[in-house]
Amino acid sequence: MRSVNPATGQVIEEFLPHTGADMEQRLTRAQETYRQWRTTTFSERGELFRNLAQLLRDRSDRYARRMTAEMGKPIAQARSEAEKCAWVCDYFADNGATFLEDKHIETDATDSRVQYEPLGPILAIMPWNFPFWQVFRFAAPTLMAGNVAILKHAANVSGCAEDITELFGEAGFPEGVFDNLFIGHDLVEEMIADERIRGVALTGSVRAGRAVGAQAGRAIKPCVLELGGSDPFIVLDDCDMDWTIERGTFARMMNNGQSCIAAKRFIIEDSVYDEFVDRFTRAIEDLTVGDPGVDTTDVGPMAREDLRDELHDQVTRSIDAGANCPVGGQRLDRPGYYYAPTLLTEVTPGMATFDEETFGPVAAAIRADDVDHAIELANQSSFGLGASIWTTPERGNKLASRLEAGAVFVNELVKSDPRLPFGGIKDSGIGRELSAQGIREFVNVKTVYCR
Repeated sequence: MRSVNPATGQVIEEFLPHTGADMEQRLTRAQETYRQWRTTTFSERGELFRNLAQLLRDRSDRYARRMTAEMGKPIAQARSEAEKCAWVCDYFADNGATFLEDKHIETDATDSRVQYEPLGPILAIMPWNFPFWQVFRFAAPTLMAGNVAILKHAANVSGCAEDITELFGEAGFPEGVFDNLFIGHDLVEEMIADERIRGVALTGSVRAGRAVGAQAGRAIKPCVLELGGSDPFIVLDDCDMDWTIERGTFARMMNNGQSCIAAKRFIIEDSVYDEFVDRFTRAIEDLTVGDPGVDTTDVGPMAREDLRDELHDQVTRSIDAGANCPVGGQRLDRPGYYYAPTLLTEVTPGMATFDEETFGPVAAAIRADDVDHAIELANQSSFGLGASIWTTPERGNKLASRLEAGAVFVNELVKSDPRLPFGGIKDSGIGRELSAQGIREFVNVKTVYCR
């Protein structure tokens, strides 16, 4: 397990992988800890999560620098990520008991109710792009519900995984409530099959989702799959163009373009296409590309060299198929895994940057004849995670129901929020995280009928 600084290409640290014997020990401990943890009260769990939130806020710069070093996230965005993790901890500490309180149902019995009870140890398979947030987005609701968790993090952010595990211990969580394993795919499959694991959460690629979903299905275990996205950013002729350009630039380039819910396909009504492309090009040219450890940097390196090469291949194939490239379109000649912020125009269905998920600082501009054509193009995707519409609020609200996505944002970039359910449809996954829906994914919804 190797941690490499993507801004320099230099190895930061190496971590020894855990063995099958280590896995067995962690599984046994998780099962034993669960028997005690499930008996704690929501108040007791909430106090520990508030401790955790305070530690995250107190150390936000320390953890931000770890994220930036391991996967290249601009430091200002990394600090915001640590703060957001604190928010989700506080949110479920405050609301977990309400979300899972017994629901009494009127029947002919003296008492009929629905109870929400934890399942047991849950395996979390998490990605590198938001190395703290993805973990806490899963852990806060799952542990507040009374489950325990074992994390299998992405290998290139192993330092983040260690920091997170230590955080839970320092906040006062009992040993075994949250654990970490450095393991490969072979042991992951064994864990999913093990009867002590009672559910699986994965954030990752469609390919990984298909594999994990199939393994969970064979073991008859619930799973939540948050997979890729090719989110449409629909620009209509009555939008606030200044706001749309500002938010659109950040929506595509945040986290160096490496986000499932980043705006990727910019679908622009024909009457404003030329204006949008001209202004969007200038906004991309004005971005500061550089050291992600500097606060003024807008775009840092991509997380790995192979990811940069894959992105460049998608750009090249799209240009070969007829797309134009007014800005960017090349690897940057400097140490690390930098790719120039890029805009492709006149992108059409069938091109790589329309059909595939582009995970990096590349935007695809697509011309739509009118609003109906824009909606048709937006839905012409195997993905269905998020979508945004830039128009009047009234018009956007009416159009939202026509979009095939787990979330639609009107005049704002797509983002996750602890108060709102998060997840997608089609190849973007199954299940929901966050909010009341998210905390109920890994519980037994039990009917109790008493005459």
